[in-house]
This record gives sequence, structure tokens and C-alpha cells, in this order.
Amino acid sequence: MLQLKLLQPQPDGWQQILADAVRDPYELLEMLNLSRHMIDLSETAAAQFPLRVPRGYVARMRKGDENDPLLRQVLPIGAEMQEVQGFTTDPVGDHDAIIKQGLLQKYHGRVLIMTTAACAIHCRYCFRRHFPYHEQAARPSLWQPLLNEIAQDANISEVILSGGDPLSLGDSALLQLMTALEQIPHLKRLRIHSRYPIVLPERINEPLLEWFKQTRLTSVMVIHSNHANEIDASVKTALHKLKSTGMTLLNQAVLLHGVNDDGDTLCHLSEALFETGVMPYYLHKLDKVEGAAHFDADEDLAKQLVTEMRKRLPGYLVPKLVQEVAGTPYKQPL
Repeated sequence: MLQLKLLQPQPDGWQQILADAVRDPYELLEMLNLSRHMIDLSETAAAQFPLRVPRGYVARMRKGDENDPLLRQVLPIGAEMQEVQGFTTDPVGDHDAIIKQGLLQKYHGRVLIMTTAACAIHCRYCFRRHFPYHEQAARPSLWQPLLNEIAQDANISEVILSGGDPLSLGDSALLQLMTALEQIPHLKRLRIHSRYPIVLPERINEPLLEWFKQTRLTSVMVIHSNHANEIDASVKTALHKLKSTGMTLLNQAVLLHGVNDDGDTLCHLSEALFETGVMPYYLHKLDKVEGAAHFDADEDLAKQLVTEMRKRLPGYLVPKLVQEVAGTPYKQPL
């Protein structure tokens, strides 16, 4: 039986940056020279799903622009409080996929570890904004049973680290978990879904990079960028460092009304990603999570935008348009 020994965590600089993230919506508006009277800010929405945004990400927002595409992704507004038919608290069927606390399986040969509830940024359209992490996240004290479960199933070839955001874990805990997974013989791939390289690139530090360079597992990081304005010099540096380890970098974007639902924006995003060594992978139709209906873009428009991208870009820069449907064995192409 695999044994996981938990070590004491050591503080790191990125954690201090995260601790200083903006949490007050009124402070965020003040930083951007915006009047609270210009925006339908909702204190109720902020109380239900608190604001969190690193200051480095705020620095990429356009001052004085209440429609800035980065701001729209994080600012709690009144539209979130509208009840819309078809939008639920569990739009992708996470609850039915739980096989053990902190361990989900939706697709053949792959399992997902819900490593933590914490994220570097709170995206208002997040499909897990209502997820009961206090009941279902895999706290480090629960990792051993999950490792045993994975080790006993030879059909599992890939483990996905998700959350929250797995890079919210400190180096000590994260490296211990990944090293324990590496010791399971039938595992071939380790996939990490993270927004950190985009919103807090300081997280990509030497301990992580060294581990990825040395692991026997084929490593994949799926980042999440929705707009080219998110990709500044610090993000490019972090992504180039990850690419230098030999890992595969993919991007998943969500089609968001008022953020990226036009052809120019999506084409610019694909070009910006490829320049940093990231392949555009998926363009997701919005998961219908309660509180995010105002981000929803029409399916016909989504298809038109992908057609426009095909006309303007080489095929490898056109992401697959998909939607996750609860209970299906794969993401559904649109």
C-alpha cells in the first residue's frame, strides 16, 4: 500500500501576493477610477460568492471602462441574483460523479481529484461556485484513501488535479501528492487544471518546474484564459517556463457574453496563446450555473464565431467548441 507522509508547509512569495488580493468590490472600482453609481454592483452577490482578484490581474484592466472584459469576469453584479430557468447549482453533474470524498470519475480511464476549495481568483461564471467543498474536497488527510483507490484500479491511466485550483496548495503538499501519484505504476499522465499561470504567474516557481522536468509521467497543464488582455509579460514568462519542462500546455476558454463573444477577440486570444507555447484546446459553451445566466451566449452565435475563426486562422489555432452535459461519456461537440 502506498504511504503518503505529510510534511510541514513552507511559506512562499506567491502566497503573500495571494493574501494581498482585492476582496472589496468598492476598492476594486476605486482602483479602476469607476464610480459605484455607474455599475449595478451587488453586495448580495458578493456575500454569496466573494470577490477575489490578484492585484497583478487588476493592473491589466482598463481604467475608467466599466465594460472591461477582465473586470466583467470578476465583479459581482445584480444580474447574478436573477433566477433563470435551466440554470442550476450543479450544471455538470459533479455530485453524481463522486466515487469517494474528493474523487470524481465521469470519463473512462480518468479520475479527478478535488484537491482544494481555494482559487487565486473568483470567476463569476464558475461552474463550481455552489459546490459544497466543505463536504467534498479532498483534504490532505484524505489523500491516502484516494491514492489507494486509484492504485487498485488498473484501468485508470490519467489523474486530473482540479478544485478550486490545485496550484493553491503549497509546494510541500502539492509535490507530495504528485510524487505519490507518480509511484502508481499504471498511471501514464498527470493533468493539472489551473488559472494560476494567467492570474498569478508568480506561482510558477522553481520547485514546481524541477518536478515537472524530472517526473516519469506525461504532464499536461490546462490553463484557462478567456481574453488576450490577460496575457501580459509576466504571464508569457511563466508559460514559457512551464513549456521548457517538456509539458504540454492547453487552453480552455469559456464563451462569455460581453467578454469574448466576437471573432476578433477569439482570434487574438488564439494568436496570443500560441505565441506563448499554448495550444487552443476547447471553447466551452457556458455551463448553466445559477448566477451566471447573463454570460450566456447563443449557440448559433457560438457556431458562427468558430466558423469565422476557421476562415481566419490555421486549423491548429481553432479550439473545439464543446458543451459539457451531465451524465454523458464525453464533452459534446457543437
